[in-house]
Amino acid sequence: MLTSYAAHFDTPAGYLDFARFGPPSQDAVDATTRAVQATARATHTTVDELMRAEGAARDAAARLAGTDTAHTVLLPNASTGLFHAALGLRQGTVLAPRGDFPSNQYPWRRAAQLGRAAPRWLEPAPGGGVTPELVREALTDDVVALSVSAVDFRTGFRVDLAALREVIGPDRLLVVDAIQAFGAVVMPWQAADVVITGGQKWLRAGWSTGFATLSDRALEELQPVLTGWTGVEDAGVFDGVEHPPAPDARRWSVTHLSPVTAASFAAALELVERYGAAAIESAVTVRVAELAEVVERFGGRVLSPAGPGRRAGILSFAVPGREPAAVARALHREGVTPTVRADSLRLSPHASTPVEAVERVAAALASVKVSGEPG
Repeated sequence: MLTSYAAHFDTPAGYLDFARFGPPSQDAVDATTRAVQATARATHTTVDELMRAEGAARDAAARLAGTDTAHTVLLPNASTGLFHAALGLRQGTVLAPRGDFPSNQYPWRRAAQLGRAAPRWLEPAPGGGVTPELVREALTDDVVALSVSAVDFRTGFRVDLAALREVIGPDRLLVVDAIQAFGAVVMPWQAADVVITGGQKWLRAGWSTGFATLSDRALEELQPVLTGWTGVEDAGVFDGVEHPPAPDARRWSVTHLSPVTAASFAAALELVERYGAAAIESAVTVRVAELAEVVERFGGRVLSPAGPGRRAGILSFAVPGREPAAVARALHREGVTPTVRADSLRLSPHASTPVEAVERVAAALASVKVSGEPG
């Protein structure tokens, strides 16, 4: 565990639900508190001073993504970015996995209803993800883009972005929902044309935070359909006429974001920068491997891909003969917080997760096995 990193958080030891929500650091909480307190004592300089947090967050996001601020825009959530991408494509077919999280499906469905690009659904094998082979088989001349999640929300399967880029070639757009990866998984983000993430999970920034990065090709090909007044040239000139969209990623801006959440986001991003995504990923990988060993030791069936190169920070499992709800009750008794699905459970530790969490999971699974609690 990254001991000094963990010292920034007050998260309970048994919290293993970062794939759903990542409790923010004390740094982010303090930044939020200071911003809110400033609004309560507002003067003629307050708003301008608070708005600087947006620039700090955008700068940090660009550095972590390996790009610059001209190609980076802050967003209130990942879904907003996905709608920008979907509605920005004019015509053609978009490949997207049918079993992906709904936020990566509805934008493409809505785009098709409006006569723009339409989805063709990929069908990964059970427990599998979007592989280069799967995409290669589905490619046809009318395909203009591939939209994938960097990490599958159910199993933790991590896609090979570089290989996917090679398969689709340089003339098709690669759109990546990075919410289950960014900040905790090192990936070649520059292989994608659009990288979109929210900050409430692995980045631990709280809700209403996020950003997108756009390649030059994405800026050229995606129409700025949802551009708002803050996404145009001379946004501060209120002359009653339509201004052209900004030439850079700012064109995805609809309006000002909350400077309070921007302050939290900046603090969270800077913390990831300080410790490094690679070090965070390494710590997460250790905990996931330990949890997988415990699950299998007590008769559980791991549903996530084996090996750190194929999965990220998510471990999905089921206990044969036991309903997930019954296993969840045992975990709750030990102070463990999992994600509970109808057919499985999901454990997702972070770099701050202590080994005590693994011990608690072992105690819970041992109690289920011994007691024979009915489903």
